[in-house]
Amino acid sequence: MFDTRVAPSILAADFSRLGEQVAQVMDVGARVIHVDVMDGRFVPPISIGALVVESIRDQVHEAGGVLDVHLMVDRPERRIDDFVRAGADSIAVHWEATPHVHFALKAVRDAGCNSGLAINPATAPEAVTQLVGSFDHLLCMTVNPGWGGQPFIEGSTDKVARLRELLGEGVPIEVDGGIAGETAGACAEAGATLFVAGSSIFGTAEPAAAYREIAEATGAV
Repeated sequence: MFDTRVAPSILAADFSRLGEQVAQVMDVGARVIHVDVMDGRFVPPISIGALVVESIRDQVHEAGGVLDVHLMVDRPERRIDDFVRAGADSIAVHWEATPHVHFALKAVRDAGCNSGLAINPATAPEAVTQLVGSFDHLLCMTVNPGWGGQPFIEGSTDKVARLRELLGEGVPIEVDGGIAGETAGACAEAGATLFVAGSSIFGTAEPAAAYREIAEATGAV
């Protein structure tokens, strides 16, 4: 489902003109739009829900894009159906957010979506090995989840490299947090293939230009 791509995160967008900002990045090549969902329990902030996904579903799909939903929520298996109905194409659930992560990953696949396993910075790469085969891509947090605009955690590139060693070449690795031109390029060299960027794109005066800079740094299509 994922080639090497930059995935602009609408968490950092101006919601008073969300459709316009989505169009700006899709017009210059973005085909993965990332949606960060926070519940005030698994992470302190509350962000957005399925209604926002539904509101941009047609725009993204008609432009040939996909909606990549990242559930930073407690017991994500209870929320999967809502986001599937809203139009999600890919749903990532956190290893740390449920005692039933295998069940949650299977529920995403059974719903016809790309199934992602997300891990926090403090979770060891080796934790994912028991679930290999149960997920379609791995999301490695490169900041602590819950707040946009955090600096990239030093050492994350080593973790990405270890994940690539464990997973081999066939599984996309997504990085999320503090991703800009320099950090994205380093993550690409370590083996990442999908680069979530929020404030470094939508927090700038020229989101399209910021998107292109990260895409060039990573060799994204």
